[in-house]
Amino acid sequence: MVINSTPETTQVNGTNFQPADRILSIQSHVSYGYVGGKAAVFPLQCIGYDVDAVNTVNFSNHTGYGLFGGTRTSPEDLTSIFRMMDEIGLLSPRRLLTGYIPNAAAMEVIKELAQKLKSRNPHLIYLMDPVLGDSGKLYVSQDVIPIYKEMLSFATIITPNWFEVETLTGVPLLSHNALRNALSILHKHVQHVVISSIPLQPWLSDIIPETMQPPASTNDQQAYLLCISSSRTIGSNSHSTVHARLVPLIPGYFSGVGDLFSALTLGHFNPSPTPSDGELHPATQTPLSFAVAAALHKTHSILEFTNAFAAQLPPEDRTTTDDERDAAEPVRKLKRMKARELRLVQGQHILREEWREGQGKDLQLWDGFWDSS
Repeated sequence: MVINSTPETTQVNGTNFQPADRILSIQSHVSYGYVGGKAAVFPLQCIGYDVDAVNTVNFSNHTGYGLFGGTRTSPEDLTSIFRMMDEIGLLSPRRLLTGYIPNAAAMEVIKELAQKLKSRNPHLIYLMDPVLGDSGKLYVSQDVIPIYKEMLSFATIITPNWFEVETLTGVPLLSHNALRNALSILHKHVQHVVISSIPLQPWLSDIIPETMQPPASTNDQQAYLLCISSSRTIGSNSHSTVHARLVPLIPGYFSGVGDLFSALTLGHFNPSPTPSDGELHPATQTPLSFAVAAALHKTHSILEFTNAFAAQLPPEDRTTTDDERDAAEPVRKLKRMKARELRLVQGQHILREEWREGQGKDLQLWDGFWDSS
């Protein structure tokens, strides 16, 4: 799939842009490093978007360092920002991206904004990254969860990880039936669902098609993550179209990865692609699977680039995680976090790469996903 420009649009990196295709990005901000908006705004600018950024927190650095300073933006301040943007005609984005929102009061403000923007422009493309937690742990208070559930109906695309899927649906992902059930629940509210990462556990390895299985390797310790895209046709009673791809897990703690992935998914998403050869191949790719393939490839490439940089640092700057030693020597963790900050500026050639279908990194159609076991 290659997307052509039309007289009314400009084509950049395989995606069509309207002349005023702006993104309103609402998420966290750090002075040092690349998480939240710092991991989203620059990559989106690299692929041709103007981005208006509103910060939900203003921290010195991400919380993974263990030490940080700064403030959370109050609901009143968020309301004031949106009101003024609206009054002077600066609140007309074609796309909306939301990430980490610190509390329920701020969530209510964002929910009201999303509802307003959607009512003004039914064609608004809204990607909601429901930043709730990871690895079985919540990052937010419990009272945020029901508001996220209420906001699902405003979203065009959601990009939860496996833990966030479980939290939003109440379905533990432990079997094929559970995975189908969770997607069905989410699709009652959202047309496009991306499960950004699921560890390749035995139950999942048993159900994915042979063509998606990891390559034969002598390294039995290599772990993998599965990324899934699922799109359903509005007004249809048929099941969604599911695509997936495995990527090797890069060991170590890296922050901002989900923020980067979600931004690139939104940036490469075109709901009405026009292939250069005049043919569509809906059985091969959907607009969502095309966008997710680009986002997954670029995000993983940035991780590899960052990991290669960290591996060349002196041993004292690339220590392994050891909770006991980190507690006794906080500087160990500080150096490790600093070494693993995403190398976005140095890797901007990756971000700017034109994305075309058929480069060997596409998501694969999961034929038979909805068939009964």
